[in-house]
Amino acid sequence: MNISDTKATLSFSDGSPSVDMPIYKGSIGPDVIDIRKLYGQTGKFTYDPGFMSTASCNSSITYIDGDKGELLYRGYPIEQLAVNCDFLETCYLLLNGELPNAEQKAKFENTVTRHTMIHEQMNFFFRGFRRDAHPMSVLVGTVGALASFYHDSLDINDPEQREISAIRLIAKMPTLVAMAYKYSIGQPFVYPRNDLSYSANFMYMMFANPCEEYKVNDVLVRALDRILILHADHEQNASTSTVRLAGSSGANPFACIAAGIACLWGPAHGGANEAALNMLKEIGSVENIPAFIEKVKDKNSGVKLMGFGHRVYKNFDPRAKLMRETCHEVLNELGLQDDPLFKLAMELERIALEDEYFVSRKLYPNVDFYSGIVQSALGIPVSLFTGIFAMARTIGWIAQWNEMIADPEQKIGRPRQLFVGSPVRDVPAMDKR
Repeated sequence: MNISDTKATLSFSDGSPSVDMPIYKGSIGPDVIDIRKLYGQTGKFTYDPGFMSTASCNSSITYIDGDKGELLYRGYPIEQLAVNCDFLETCYLLLNGELPNAEQKAKFENTVTRHTMIHEQMNFFFRGFRRDAHPMSVLVGTVGALASFYHDSLDINDPEQREISAIRLIAKMPTLVAMAYKYSIGQPFVYPRNDLSYSANFMYMMFANPCEEYKVNDVLVRALDRILILHADHEQNASTSTVRLAGSSGANPFACIAAGIACLWGPAHGGANEAALNMLKEIGSVENIPAFIEKVKDKNSGVKLMGFGHRVYKNFDPRAKLMRETCHEVLNELGLQDDPLFKLAMELERIALEDEYFVSRKLYPNVDFYSGIVQSALGIPVSLFTGIFAMARTIGWIAQWNEMIADPEQKIGRPRQLFVGSPVRDVPAMDKR
């Protein structure tokens, strides 16, 4: 972060003295105006609902350019990482700042693999949940409960303990997600296997059972791995900001990640791929698309085109093209090219990309449009989609949390407000109320 030679000057029309504020330059992206001394100098705050124009921190992990449709992890384009790296390499990159060499990769994979089991007592936690409990509810509870078992890595001021916590969270999240699924369908838990890769292990824990041998399909494993890479981090989104805010109080990392999971559970954040898949099911068939498109264009209908457009990406979502390729690969491998849902999705995409109404509004398919179809084809139930998202995003959350704790400028989060309630008044006697 470099200070610019130019400054921003805030002037007032009421004759109050103007104020100079420093401008900082990032390595790429917009400059930022430092307003930390604004209140002290003027007695005024800024007003920015949703923090859409406010940088809450400086970070060197992930960069997004929404206008260009660009997503970088530590400077590497997502398109290159998704093709040339696996998920654990991406985890190493996000945590450490550089891609691992062969020796570092082998050591990291081995460390993560040997932390995938959870404490046996954790099995009893699941019995306290109803069978029909939402997996995200189960994950909030069980991830938060990890803090009860790992007191040896809760000192957030010790970099070594922070690293151990990061490894534990990355390693144990697939185990917990798979257990949440197995519990919901009444099947026995499947323990992780050390001879399988990260994504293969998850597929095994999800779909194996004691009655028959489960064969790992490399095409499906690679598809899951790509889903995880594409969702690993996304800058200062709502759940990441939640993790940072919780962490700013000094809360332990397991509690912070549980807070992130709770935020991700919200339909406006983690539930978008589920909404896109439900939309396709509601349309029903290709013949119904024109009528559906007309409803979308009618502002009074309340019908929305899910899986298109993005709050950050104003052109295209760079993850969508990769997920589209993965979608084709998975459906070809499973012989589902003629799957009605997939045909419906492709036709809806074709019509939307040709229709001036959507083109002019830059409503291109986003990653959620395809990832729901891919996950459904993999056999993952809709209720678990957000759990897969949480599994992927855990590395982003823990990398951002770790960066924040090590930042000397870190302070406990404390947004200000514009108060619009009643001014000071006296409490009236009971007979005067």
